[in-house]
Amino acid sequence: MFSKKKREVYNLLELTPVRINEHEENDGLIRILIPKFKNKFFISLIPKNRSKHIRIKLDDIGTATWLMIDGNKKVKDIVEELRASFADKIEPAEERVSKFIGGLNLHNFIYFKELKKEK
Repeated sequence: MFSKKKREVYNLLELTPVRINEHEENDGLIRILIPKFKNKFFISLIPKNRSKHIRIKLDDIGTATWLMIDGNKKVKDIVEELRASFADKIEPAEERVSKFIGGLNLHNFIYFKELKKEK
C-alpha cells in the first residue's frame, strides 16, 4: 500500500560545494550575508539606513572553510588544506568540516554541484 522512497546515499567528502550567499570580510573574518526578505516589495520597505541583510559571523576555521568553497574543490580537498593550516586545532577534521558544510547546505548557504537538479 505505502511504498518507501529510496534515498540515494552520497559520500560528503566526494561532493563539490558551491557558495550561494555573498559575504563580507571584517577584521579578517567572514560574515555571510543573508537577505532579510526575498520579495522586492518587502525589501523596498526597509529604511535606507538599515541593512537589507542578516550577517552570520564565522570563526577563523569557518572563515577559512568558506573561502575554500570555490565550486572546484571537493570537501576532502578542503579538509586536507584545513588540516595543513590548522594542524591539531581542527582535529577530528573530517567530522568537523563535514558537520559545518552539512549545516551550510541545510540552511541553503551552499549547494553541491553533483546534487544540483537539472531544470
